[in-house]
Amino acid sequence: MTHRLPRAVTSENTTENAAGQTVDEVLAAVRGAAAELLASSPQPPSTLNVRVGDVAVEMAWQAPAAASEGTVVPLVAAPPPTPTQPAGPTLNAATVGTFYRSPAPGAPPFVAEGDEVSPGQQVAIIEAMKLMLPVEAERGGRVAEVLVADGEGVEYGQPLFRLASDAATDESELAA
Repeated sequence: MTHRLPRAVTSENTTENAAGQTVDEVLAAVRGAAAELLASSPQPPSTLNVRVGDVAVEMAWQAPAAASEGTVVPLVAAPPPTPTQPAGPTLNAATVGTFYRSPAPGAPPFVAEGDEVSPGQQVAIIEAMKLMLPVEAERGGRVAEVLVADGEGVEYGQPLFRLASDAATDESELAA
């Protein structure tokens, strides 16, 4: 498929090219040609390069994988598998951001594995848009496992801590 593109802006830093077009007109023509190519393409390209100096629009497609007739090849990659939900109650992220276990670098964490937490107790911080938002326990229990590494990005509702189930807590109290 060939599209006629406007002549490039000269390197003499003029505001018009040999055809009398301004830089804005050349940019609009390049943008329009790229949009037309994308719209008429049977599948999205793997690469799209647009260059204004010596005007060029380059598109590349990956060779389709060998597929038998009737096989549907997805154009979008499948999302990565989600981690399995931990067994037992969890304390979850209330927002998207970066998870921190301690109030400052080098400071001890708010809670560690084996610590008892009570409802409303701060257990971590999530940084979102330069704001440090406290993560508070929604329920009480013993922290059985920290599920997220310090400084790792988290999503809304993602489990951060796994609490020991009530049965495990009862057994540990009986042994004591």
